[in-house]
Amino acid sequence: MRAIAENLGAYAERLEGTWRVEIGPSGPALAMLCPSKRREGTVRRIREQVDRQLRSTHPGYICANGPAIECPAIGRMRRPAAVVIPEATLDEDGIAVDSRQVLAVIEVLSPLVPGNEYDVKLAEYPAMGIPHYMIVDPRTGTIQVHAEPYKGRYSTDVPYIFGDSVAFGPWVVETSEFRRYGREG
Repeated sequence: MRAIAENLGAYAERLEGTWRVEIGPSGPALAMLCPSKRREGTVRRIREQVDRQLRSTHPGYICANGPAIECPAIGRMRRPAAVVIPEATLDEDGIAVDSRQVLAVIEVLSPLVPGNEYDVKLAEYPAMGIPHYMIVDPRTGTIQVHAEPYKGRYSTDVPYIFGDSVAFGPWVVETSEFRRYGREG
């Protein structure tokens, strides 16, 4: 599966637009990204807040967008909106970070094509051993924080709404500046 994903990635580099390769339950998939400005603004706000706190909670870690995460044990590779990883992993060879190095993942749903963040990824991330998972849904103005993987599922699920102070692992994400899709201000 990984070899097919790498070939798809090489093919995608020759295409116009922004593409993402993931390995899901049906195998490798190539999808065109249609990120909105509002989605990217939300990802940036989360990344910056978590990054500031990582300096004291987990020195040497960063909240980054872009790197894929991979778990060969279950045959999955995903590219979340943001991940909390050791900064040194970005200097390593390869296309994906080993999921055992990931402290947290953040997904921000797209305005046009909501993905499988609430079902497939909600099963995959705990199976990958990722301790914390946040789903931000600007369509509804809601946030879900999942934690404590146990037997392939998260043991805790805490809901929030935009405007709340969100407890996300040892960090707090202030969401008062998050904006819903299709709404001004």
